[in-house]
Amino acid sequence: MKEYDFLVVGAGLYGCTFAHEARKRGKKCLVIDKRDHIAGNIFTRNIEGINVHVYGAHIFHTSNKKIWDYVNSFIEFNRYTNSPIANYNGELYNLPFNMNTFYQLWKVKTPDEAKEIIQKQIAKLNIVDPQNLEEQALSLVGSDVYYKLIKEYTEKQWGRKATELPAFIIKRLPIRFTFDNNYFNDDYQGIPIGGYTKLISKMLEDIEVRLNIDYLKNRNELNDLADQIVYTGMIDEYYAYQFGTLEYRSLKFESQILDIQNFQGNAVVNYTDAKTPFTRIIEHKHFEFGTQDKTVITMEYPKEWTKSDEPYYPVNDFKNDKLFKKYKDLSNENGTVIFGGRLADYKYYDMHHVVGLALKKVAEVLKEGDLY
Repeated sequence: MKEYDFLVVGAGLYGCTFAHEARKRGKKCLVIDKRDHIAGNIFTRNIEGINVHVYGAHIFHTSNKKIWDYVNSFIEFNRYTNSPIANYNGELYNLPFNMNTFYQLWKVKTPDEAKEIIQKQIAKLNIVDPQNLEEQALSLVGSDVYYKLIKEYTEKQWGRKATELPAFIIKRLPIRFTFDNNYFNDDYQGIPIGGYTKLISKMLEDIEVRLNIDYLKNRNELNDLADQIVYTGMIDEYYAYQFGTLEYRSLKFESQILDIQNFQGNAVVNYTDAKTPFTRIIEHKHFEFGTQDKTVITMEYPKEWTKSDEPYYPVNDFKNDKLFKKYKDLSNENGTVIFGGRLADYKYYDMHHVVGLALKKVAEVLKEGDLY
């Protein structure tokens, strides 16, 4: 008999959801993480009374009421609505693209006026078969929206020219002909009151957690502790990059504490011009409607990923997806290791997807019905 039923590698949302549900079903779990804190990339740290999203903004949104009720069973979520602002060379526009945006661009006041301008621009371009991201976007939203709000921002984010990026990255671009600045169409949306770390702490109650533990450097002795491993790290790193290295985009964060109450009046402002080196500024207090005397802002700088960086966005092009399939096929032959989460699946997931996948995997592993 081993000491634990499950060794969960990674104290992020997937691993902690799995561990919580397994413990609830009478299984003994050990959760480890190589960082010095729990909660993975949704980790929030309290600074000046403000819950700072240390690894970038995270907004929970879903139309699945069961998932929404599930996360709210640990901690109450507020009614934050994501309504980002775009700053293009000092000009401000509402996102997502909606009638407010179109009024700011063209002073149009009706949906028909906006549609007419967009359709004329698209027709003038005469793009029949989009061959890259630029052509794809232009064929969907026309030239004004593309050149001010998409092109330069996208090139900063990916570190490549839009003409060099595949068209499938932008399969669709939502355009709303209503005055609605709510970025997400989901039924439920919000931020956990008190921060995401508090949510994860609730999930991990009565579960042993060990931090500053590098699983891959100590896997033999750690494997001896549990019957099964739940691995949420990079799948190619698990297999020592034997087929090659999967590509990611990474981020660099620069934060400041400012001795003012309100810096930008909004939680998220995207900088869509090329001359501004960062993609956005986050003002964290607005996620929880803070009234503190000070404020904390964070600039996000996209960068090429190296093995010394945190991986954030998988580069899901044909080459990388083909490489991932090799690792996926190899992992399917491993009967004692369960792979899950965005790094193990090499896929960008929203948080509700991560929770749902973890709940489904627990039910599958323990041979119970999927309640979610």
